[in-house]
Amino acid sequence: MADYMRLRQICLVAPQLEPVISDISAVMGLDVCYRDGNVAKYGLENALLPVDTILLEVVAPFQPGPGTAAGRFIEKTGGRGGYMAIFCCEDPDARGAKANAMGVRTANVITHAPYHGVQLHPRDCRAAFIEFNHTEGSDDILGPYPPAGPDWQKSIRKDTTLALTEVEMRSPDPQALAEHWGRIIGIPAAETTVKLPNSSFRFVKGDSEIMSALTFKVANKAKVLEAAKAKGCAVSGDEFSLCGVTFRLTA
Repeated sequence: MADYMRLRQICLVAPQLEPVISDISAVMGLDVCYRDGNVAKYGLENALLPVDTILLEVVAPFQPGPGTAAGRFIEKTGGRGGYMAIFCCEDPDARGAKANAMGVRTANVITHAPYHGVQLHPRDCRAAFIEFNHTEGSDDILGPYPPAGPDWQKSIRKDTTLALTEVEMRSPDPQALAEHWGRIIGIPAAETTVKLPNSSFRFVKGDSEIMSALTFKVANKAKVLEAAKAKGCAVSGDEFSLCGVTFRLTA
C-alpha cells in the first residue's frame, strides 16, 4: 500500500454540544452526519459535520468539570483552541511507532474494525492531540469511515461551505512547532507551513500553543458573516469566533 497522509477530521471541544452544533450548522450551512455512541466511554458526546470530505467534530463532556480529558482541556485553556487533528494514513501503528521513537507517547489506541486509530499524547504533540487512523479497504476519500457513521457522504453540503483549507496553530516559537509537527506527521515543514494534499497547517506566533483558527472556503462570505452575527458570534472583518477557535472565511 502506498504511503499517504491526509487530514481526515478536526475535533473541537465545547462545554456543551448545544447551542454550538446548531450554530455551526446554521452559520456554515453544514449538516450533522452522525453522533457516535462509542465516545460515551470517555465521558463525552459528539456530533460530526462533513465539510466536503473533511469532518468537523465537536465533543463535549457529559458532566462539567475536570472528570474527562476534554473537561481538563477546557479548564486548562479556558475553552480556547481546537482539541484534535486527525489524519488518515496507510499504517497508523507504524506512524505511531515513529512518533514514539521521537519521544511522543501514545495516549490511546482505538479499534472498531474496519477502523483502527492511534492517538498521540497532546503534551508531547504540543498544541493539540494528533491521531493517525486507517479504515481497512477505504483509501477512497469518499469511502467508509466508521467514526462518521454509515452514510456520512449523504450529509455533504456544498451550497455554503466548500472546503476547510487551513488550520492555524499558535506558538511562542512557531518555527519549532511546525518542524515538530512536520516530523510527527512525516511531511517536512516548509518554513512555518505543513502542507497536506487536502489542507495545510500554518504556524503563527502566539503566547501559548493552541490550535487557534480554521479557514473555510465559502460560496458567499457576506452571507456567512451575517449568519454569524445573527447567532451572536463576535465578527471582525472576514472572521468570527465560535467553539473556542476563529472561523476565517475565504471566497
